[in-house]
Parts: sequence; structure tokens; C-alpha cells
Amino acid sequence: MSDLDLIPAGHTFTPQEIIAFADSEHRTLDEAIAEADVLVSCPHAGARIPEELVPFLSPALTRRLQYDFTDVATAAIVREWARHDRRIVAVINPHPRLVRDPNRARPADIATDLTTAIQRTRAAGPWQKVDLSGVDAIRPVTFSFFPILEVPQDDAELARLVSTFVEVGERGLGVYERTRDELTERFLADKLRTGGRFTRLSFHDTMNTTTTRDGAVDVARAPQDRLPAVVALSNRGDPRGDERTPEDPPTMDPERLRALAEAHRAGFRVEQPDDVALNTPYLGSQEIRAAGAHFRELADRAADAALELDAVQAEFLREYLLGPAAVDELHRPGTDWIHEDPAHVRAVAEACQRSWDLYRAL
Repeated sequence: MSDLDLIPAGHTFTPQEIIAFADSEHRTLDEAIAEADVLVSCPHAGARIPEELVPFLSPALTRRLQYDFTDVATAAIVREWARHDRRIVAVINPHPRLVRDPNRARPADIATDLTTAIQRTRAAGPWQKVDLSGVDAIRPVTFSFFPILEVPQDDAELARLVSTFVEVGERGLGVYERTRDELTERFLADKLRTGGRFTRLSFHDTMNTTTTRDGAVDVARAPQDRLPAVVALSNRGDPRGDERTPEDPPTMDPERLRALAEAHRAGFRVEQPDDVALNTPYLGSQEIRAAGAHFRELADRAADAALELDAVQAEFLREYLLGPAAVDELHRPGTDWIHEDPAHVRAVAEACQRSWDLYRAL
């Protein structure tokens, strides 16, 4: 456990640490918002674990498992993209989903949900499938059901764990949520004056394999859970982006989503059209659902301002974001994480910028 990446105890993140935009040395955030039309959020990008949580971690947790249970590739790519693209502003969650998942509805009672999640994990046993229905904002196990936490058997210890998680979460994840929502309102205030477009982009990655006990990330996911070769763009719609049901309306206009997909096919220079898919395998989660609902409330004002409001989730294949050399390393047993290739990070970030530039031109 000594090899884990940790956030020093007591550190509280500031908005400035988690916001990224181009030419920040010479432009204010207000100036960046005025020029931008996309707010990129990365809810799962954080990998470093707050040091206060170390006493509760499984002694079997390795750096590889720590990083694999995040969308860690998104952080470097989005920061690089934001560094060069004056049309976006980005906000990046510094905490891992271990603390709490901000792409799930915020629990009305975080402590109660965490307690329930841990009790279910304790009942299931190590490496056993756990039903976290209704409490999946709390993640005491990885996707392969590795127990990240040393589940307390004592109720007093469980209460101490819960209170620590709740308190620590406000220093990073809570800052991210508040900053993301405040940035959304600042964008809206600006764009409702000027018109045009404003898009909330929730940026993710997922690997098509999960981990084994020896650290090899090589267990294939079920076919229905596998991502396309580059990215899935989701608006809560069907595989064409159209409405599935009136009770769950699209968060991005279907025609604009299809145009965005075409722009990504061109921007990422895909080999097959299906390398960029819509709403497959994921429909999009809490961030775009909440933004979509908020934008629908503003529909009349947006129409008066000639403003198009959209929310879309981009779920990239992690193998694509990391590159073949890194993937080959992760397919072998081990305890460490890979070193990101700066040239590959730049190439993917440039493809992101190219895709959105092409979308704006359509």
C-alpha cells in the first residue's frame, strides 16, 4: 500500500486547481467563458486517494487497481485539450469514485447510503458480486468486485469510516460538484445574452476488460457492455440519438448528436463508422441527465435568445486513449500503472479539438 498515490491529509482543493482553459495566464475565467461554447466535466478523472482514507483501505490494494478504478486517461487528455482550445473550459474532479461517484445522483443522506453499500459488501464477501442498486453513488468495490475497503466488522469502526468519507469528500469531490454547477450557471448567464450554442460535455473512459487478482487487466467484458473502438456519444436516446421514451427525453438534439458523431468520425479518422456509436452501450448518466433537465426548464428563454442548449456524454474506449503499448503492459500481471505517452496524449487531445471544430462548422 506504500506505493499508492495519495493526496496529503487536510488538503482542500480550490476551484483554480481543477479548472482548465487556454491562455489562463492572460485571460480571466469570465473572458474564457465568453469565448467558449463547451464546458467539459470529468467526474471520474481523479485517481489519487485522500490520505485520511488509508486506514480503511484493503492492504491488497495496488497502484494498478487504484488507477484502473478511475477514468484516469481523461485527466491528461482534457487538460491538454483545454490548454490549446479557446472554445472550451474544463473542470476535473480531483477525487476518485472511491470517495463518491458524482455521475450518480447525490444521495439525500450520504452516510446512510455508504453504510448500506458497505453492509452489502460485507455480506457478499471478498471478490463476490455485490448488488449496489439504489446506493451506487458509493463504490466500496471495483468493477471486478475487488474490495477496495477493508470492510469493518465493528459498528463503531464503520461509523468512523462513514464520517471520514463524508468529511473528506467535501474537500475535493464537493468542490468539483459546486464548481461544475457554478460554471454551468456562468455559461448560461453569458450565452442567454449572446445566443449561439452551449454544450455540457461529460467526458469519460472505460476499458473493455477488467482486472484479475494478479493485476492483469485482461478479462473481457460481456459483449453488451463493450465500447466501440473509439467513443460512444450518448444523449439518453436510441442508437440513432432519437427519443426512446417521453419519460426520458434526449439531452442533446438528435440531429445535432448525429452531426457531432460525424464530426468525431472525421476528427478521429476512424476506420469504420461504428467506431463512433450513439447510446451504445451507455445512455449517459447523472451529469447529462441533470443538465438536460435544467436546459429544458430554460427552453423558452433559450428560444428567445436563439441559444441551443445540449448535454452529451462521451465515453471513450480507454484502450484507445492509452495507446497499444500501455494496453499491452496492462494486459500482463502487475501492481503498477503505466506511464502516459505525452505524444499520444497530444494526438488524442488534438483529435478532440478537431472534432468539435468540425462540428461547429457543420
